[in-house]
Amino acid sequence: MSKTILSSKVTSESIRELTSLAVRGLVPMFDPEKQLFCYRLRRTATGLVREGVSRRYTMMALLGLDALRKTGVECPFDTEAVFRSCADDPHWIEGVGDLGLLIWVTAEYAPERLDDLFERVNLEKSLERFADARKCRTMELSWFLAGLCHATMAAPKCPWPLGDLAVDTYHLLQDNRGESGLFGHLARTKSASGFLRGRIGTFADQVYPIYALSKFATVFSLEEPLDLALECALIICRLQGSQGQWWRFYDAHTGRVVCRYPVYSVDQYGLAPLALFELERATGRPFQDSIYRGLDWVYGSNELGEDLRIPSRQVIWTCILPRSSRRKYWETADSLIRPARERHAAQSLRVLHESRPYELGLLLCSFASHGVAEI
Repeated sequence: MSKTILSSKVTSESIRELTSLAVRGLVPMFDPEKQLFCYRLRRTATGLVREGVSRRYTMMALLGLDALRKTGVECPFDTEAVFRSCADDPHWIEGVGDLGLLIWVTAEYAPERLDDLFERVNLEKSLERFADARKCRTMELSWFLAGLCHATMAAPKCPWPLGDLAVDTYHLLQDNRGESGLFGHLARTKSASGFLRGRIGTFADQVYPIYALSKFATVFSLEEPLDLALECALIICRLQGSQGQWWRFYDAHTGRVVCRYPVYSVDQYGLAPLALFELERATGRPFQDSIYRGLDWVYGSNELGEDLRIPSRQVIWTCILPRSSRRKYWETADSLIRPARERHAAQSLRVLHESRPYELGLLLCSFASHGVAEI
């Protein structure tokens, strides 16, 4: 059977192999005793070692596994037990971002449990109660808005004020949007850290709002949020690197890249596709060229010429980063004055040999519908 060519290295078959690798890669990250996924899997001298557990990462992995389940593929985990490890006792929730993810997962996996969840977490006070909401952290607000949108779709007759909360969250996100159309990391006026960091946003601070605003516009039949999402998406696509890189830090005021590294694999195969596919569905505007150029980077068309997929170890390495940990700080400071340089000497970069479960979960969220090869 002939393969559909999507870019120089990406084919329909290679995407099925990638999703299969994601499913297999989650297996060594799972703690069967706690029914949770780990914080990270790290390469050591004695092999790959699982470290810690993370309910946040577990929920993101579960989103991907649920997307896989909905395609009819058998999942190698007891997803009900995994879901209950996060949903049965919500006292672990530390912020509105965690709550947003749990609402999102519940809406997708077990919508009949939404009412009970809202009862236990004091939903109506969420934006006042949690520190990340009071600081207006962009990524966490986006998770919360996305969760509210998924809950509205899953339970349209829900008596809780999901629409009012969604509108309030949207306005907070709006305030984090800089003059360029990009998003800063958090509100600039509500803390000292906001004054310093509010102007600079990560790639995640761009793509999670794109996803959440696209979903918000679709669910509530609004135009303005979609315009904001589209403007942000067009900017990051224009700034995408010559090898398909989605860069790390952006200046929301000037609309420039201020620090390029680390370049994360999850941004290439998970975050960007998740957001841009959702925006495609909402607007009809095609973003597949940018998405598949990003996948090319993971497949080896990168600064080191190294394929970050290691099927024999059931892993996809996390990122390419500078050997010097100080480099990103100097680059960020310098780039506030002049544009960041794209080219870095290969000898100044290295691969970070670890992987995290949320990365593979987001990969499955984006590409599970494309099918899987044999698991």
